[in-house]
Amino acid sequence: MALSFTDENSLFNFVVKEGNGVKGLVHSGITEVPPRFIQPPNHRFNNIKQQSSPPSETTTIDLSELDGPNHDQVIKAIAHAAETLGFFQVVNHGVPLELLDSLKTAGHRFFNQPAEKKATYLDGVPIVKYATSFIPEKEKNGMWRDFLKMTYTNDLDALKFWPNEFKEMVLEYIKTSTAMVNRLLRALIGDLGVKLDDSKLNTLIGVRTVHMIFYPICPDPDLTVDVKRHSDMGTLTVLLQDDVGGLYVKKGENLSDGNEEWGIQGYPWQHSKTASAPTKGALVINVGDMLQILSNGRYKSAEHVVRTTSSASRVSIPIFNAPVPVAKIGPFPAVVARDGVARFKEVTYKEYMTNISEKPHGGKMALQFEST
Repeated sequence: MALSFTDENSLFNFVVKEGNGVKGLVHSGITEVPPRFIQPPNHRFNNIKQQSSPPSETTTIDLSELDGPNHDQVIKAIAHAAETLGFFQVVNHGVPLELLDSLKTAGHRFFNQPAEKKATYLDGVPIVKYATSFIPEKEKNGMWRDFLKMTYTNDLDALKFWPNEFKEMVLEYIKTSTAMVNRLLRALIGDLGVKLDDSKLNTLIGVRTVHMIFYPICPDPDLTVDVKRHSDMGTLTVLLQDDVGGLYVKKGENLSDGNEEWGIQGYPWQHSKTASAPTKGALVINVGDMLQILSNGRYKSAEHVVRTTSSASRVSIPIFNAPVPVAKIGPFPAVVARDGVARFKEVTYKEYMTNISEKPHGGKMALQFEST
């Protein structure tokens, strides 16, 4: 028998304060989406326009070819994907495939625990957070997901505070993907005609945060979304998906609301409301706001959204690679000299984050703060 939530406060307490999350709502037996999670009509997935024809750009990149005779062509393919869509997927990326499979299994197992088991990782530990939204008190329309946020500081803290079920796996995921992120960032920055030493490059991806996200089944997917439309704030994001799929990406930046087209990043590209399963062993890469700023707008931090489903729960595990707080972020001088105009002002990453820290999740409003 489903629990009864007599008012908004009782629902908020159950989901947020008591740590039951959206998973707890589903487990309680609800048959309708509570009003708190119903999205405005213009943000519902059934009103999102699907792209009607496949994109011409290649979206799958074999990173092993960076070490062969096709090196230059691979660099151009990476840069082209970042310029046109801001999303691409990579194979032969150097992250062990058995590790990726183990992470997905561990994610489902973790979120199937009782609420009190998951909440124990919260108490007094700032580098671990279990929640449903970043600022649930300020969001009028909640997202249909739960997540565990793990900020990497050092190995000792990770081994001490992260969940025992997968802390060593997540550490290996960070370390093996970091080499790949370095190669991708060098390729993208090099194609801009900019040279950076190792220390400068490291400041641009010096903060790594892992989210383990759980998307429960939903009684009415057309009324809500797993994650609202947004762009990522950091430099580059690495995303591991399970075999359910559901990530959609906006095609183009300058289309008005209601005229945008969205494509499924399930790979290969699909054009219906039923996403295909992501390519086994592939990782999705997307450009963040910081790289769009550094490139003076050449690379695009595309908006994306995650669709709710009624057929199966889903897990995704992104690593957000972001600058260190004191890093100064602005267009590279060499790019500005070539373009003849700086499209973004320079601020520290901490200033950028402070500007958006108290705002609800969504859209690319945060990037507008940087525009000149």
